Amino acid sequence: MRLYTFSVLPLLALADVPLSICPGFNYGIGNAVSFGSGITRWTVYDDSCKAVDSLTTTGSPCTSGTFGCSAPPVIFNSYRNTYVCRRDPNSGVCGGDAISVCLITESE
Repeated sequence: MRLYTFSVLPLLALADVPLSICPGFNYGIGNAVSFGSGITRWTVYDDSCKAVDSLTTTGSPCTSGTFGCSAPPVIFNSYRNTYVCRRDPNSGVCGGDAISVCLITESE
């Protein structure tokens, strides 16, 4: 009788990788991460959870030129004047950073 052994570690590593953080969208913006002293960062991820941009500021993210914001209750509604932000109940998580809004080009 021959016994076969294999490792499940590679399979477990893949379990944490989402297939898509925002299905049908181009990018996603993570939640605000506070670093103390008023410093906050928002990270923009591509669909494979690779960080492609971020904004770190002590001021309002709405006046930085990176994100556009809605009237209160404030949510991001645009990114770099090219993408429209939309909430999506199917958005995922990159690492420990939950995606707050998904981004799609204005023409889509």
